[in-house]
Amino acid sequence: MKKYIMAAAVSLVCLTAFSFAPAIGREYAPVEKTPETTTAFIDHALEKNGRYVLTVDQIEWYEGEEAVKAFLEREGDSGLDGPPDGYYIVDDEAELTELPVADDAEVLMQIYNRTGDAAEADIVWDEPISLDKFIGLLQTEDVLSPLDFPYHLTVKDGVVTRIVQQYIP
Repeated sequence: MKKYIMAAAVSLVCLTAFSFAPAIGREYAPVEKTPETTTAFIDHALEKNGRYVLTVDQIEWYEGEEAVKAFLEREGDSGLDGPPDGYYIVDDEAELTELPVADDAEVLMQIYNRTGDAAEADIVWDEPISLDKFIGLLQTEDVLSPLDFPYHLTVKDGVVTRIVQQYIP
């Protein structure tokens, strides 16, 4: 629930502080769920034995009709007929897990502070960045902190091979 509240706060800040015109020619598309995909908030990253390791809090991420169903099952007495922003996060366990990251892991971002001025941030759907740049972003303090967003992680043989930032409206 703490992460849901944090995500809602980040959403409010984003909606009031930034202009979020979607990237030209591309609409939002949910990340495809596969057996190798897990969704998580990243708590922190560090280098261990020459490899980056993410410490994550795994969550359940719901969108669309799945979000409405999960929301109503858990918060049916809220007076709302579904989650306010079309997504719903369930984080019943605050257990942190360490996941090593492949050196050649693909990283795709939706929004982050590219210039040092968060007011200039805009959406670029699935923008590839290097793993080193991503780790650096995780370690910066910013009003638009990448740690406030969930990520869809593709994990093969216990190693993260793909990291996709989840945009939250």
